[in-house]
Amino acid sequence: MPGELFVDTSAWYPILDQKNPAHDAVVGPYRALLGQRRRLVTTNLVVVESHALLLRREGRRTALAALRGIDRSTDVVVHSTRELEVAARRDWLERYADQDLSLTDAVSFAVMRQRGIEEALTLDHHFAIAGFRVLPA
Repeated sequence: MPGELFVDTSAWYPILDQKNPAHDAVVGPYRALLGQRRRLVTTNLVVVESHALLLRREGRRTALAALRGIDRSTDVVVHSTRELEVAARRDWLERYADQDLSLTDAVSFAVMRQRGIEEALTLDHHFAIAGFRVLPA
């Protein structure tokens, strides 16, 4: 089976919102990854961030439907991050103190390193700065 790939909020949002200007750019690679049977990994923090974004911009129904879709998907692993939050603050936020990294970004990087994930489906340039390959390229 092909390796795991991380999915960030900046990809989930356009995947889940067809009106988003980045929808087509992200959905193509997303569908290709599913076709390759890639396991998609995200974190509980990314899910919370995505839900909040959808709730504010698209409303309760869309936000709840997105949560249901992620929960029901057999292709998505939601990694619980509690044990990595302190390490992420120390290791990633300190190392990249010159960047505007969020704690969600730092924890995402820590999960990727812990799981040996080298690629992310994201529109966030911080993943490339942290040394990961990003899709769409």
